[in-house]
Amino acid sequence: MYAVLSSGGKQYRVEAGTTLMLERLDGQAGATVTFDRVLLIGDGDDVTIGTPTVAGASVSATVLGEALGPKLVIFKFKQKVKYRRRTGHRQHMTRVRIDAINPTEASKSAAAAKPAAKAKAEPAEAPAEEAKAATPRAARASAKKAAAAPSAEPVPAEPAVRKPKAPRAVKPKAEE
Repeated sequence: MYAVLSSGGKQYRVEAGTTLMLERLDGQAGATVTFDRVLLIGDGDDVTIGTPTVAGASVSATVLGEALGPKLVIFKFKQKVKYRRRTGHRQHMTRVRIDAINPTEASKSAAAAKPAAKAKAEPAEAPAEEAKAATPRAARASAKKAAAAPSAEPVPAEPAVRKPKAPRAVKPKAEE
């Protein structure tokens, strides 16, 4: 079983027992950390993709310690003016070991049943209200104008009138 989780703006594919270097996390060595931003869970041919995250899924890990990432060199240079600046830094990282991937099958089936029950309880006009709330204000205003306008036959568009081209100036030939 594997999972894709998001931490520190990056995505990682993990399995139980793997060791990761992540952006710095709060927690001492030996502490347990739970990642709830699980984007995908795969178990053989069965793959669950989240929208944007898998509901109820989590990945538990143990903090192994802190370390420094690789040295990054920032070199600024401008030609012909003798401008050179060399700086750099090392990012603080946290080493973690993935203990378990926790998919929740019961909550997944309950989440699938909840929209079906919700659709039965609500009147038929509710989706139109949701769509109305989701549309931008300008689109709603144009839709309102279109609904208020009398339904008449469409007016054919007039062809664009072109200006006649100006005559080209001819250079007089030099007499020999």
